[in-house]
Amino acid sequence: MSLPHAAPGDLIDVRPLGSALREANTRAFFKSDRVEVIRVVLLAGETNTEHHAPGEITFQCMEGSVNFTALGKASILRAGHMLYLTSNELHTIEAIEDSCLLLTIQIGHEAR
Repeated sequence: MSLPHAAPGDLIDVRPLGSALREANTRAFFKSDRVEVIRVVLLAGETNTEHHAPGEITFQCMEGSVNFTALGKASILRAGHMLYLTSNELHTIEAIEDSCLLLTIQIGHEAR
């Protein structure tokens, strides 16, 4: 059974998961025609293989640390760091330690 997305006006708890991180799953908080927000959970050693998103994205590391590879370079995102990519940029994420990231995808946004 899939979890329902938040409705307009609903409060969404995006605080770090702390001790619940190891039992948490990746979850889409909401999706509209123009934006999607997802909590991405990766445990140490897990990799999100190379892929791209259909729009501009930001990844905000809420806790833990990940090796983020895009645009020909690797960066380590730690809690409090944010990274931005333009539409359809290939990227790979590998968790250095148990990690939680907040992913925002701006859908259908055309470069100006």
